[in-house]
Amino acid sequence: MSEIPSDTRPGDEQHGDRIFLVVVDETEEMGVALRFASRRARNTGGRVALLYVIEPADFQHWQAVGDLMREEARSEGEQLLQRLAAQVNDLVGSIPILFVREGKVRDELFKLLDEEPSISILVLGANTGTRGPGPLISALTGKLIGKLRVPMTIVPGNLSDDAVDAIA
Repeated sequence: MSEIPSDTRPGDEQHGDRIFLVVVDETEEMGVALRFASRRARNTGGRVALLYVIEPADFQHWQAVGDLMREEARSEGEQLLQRLAAQVNDLVGSIPILFVREGKVRDELFKLLDEEPSISILVLGANTGTRGPGPLISALTGKLIGKLRVPMTIVPGNLSDDAVDAIA
């Protein structure tokens, strides 16, 4: 579990600043959530934080293959975070806080929220297709809702940039 250094660390922000956490993947709805979080951060003087979780490889019996897969996933995740950080910087005017973790997404999300009291809002994008909003949203709006210590904003993944800008 590691964090990628950014220009400031959580806890360095001024009292009252909001940190909007977005769980990063490569879905369209994540892009909508990222834009919403970025616009809200800009409009409220807050910051954006990005969490990328590397899921465990299923090759436990072939250690070398598992290690290679983990390194490739880390490299891909870091590249994705750097691209998204540039987008956030363009939208907000500040570099986001970046987190890279290894494990199951929801477990690592709860650990991060416990470790970083400066995170104030979780922003997730919902899949609007027939398969449901996505596994993380389904879990967090079900049995796990009581474990969240921050408000959660769910942004419909089919919103246009103009629609997001109008509501954020």
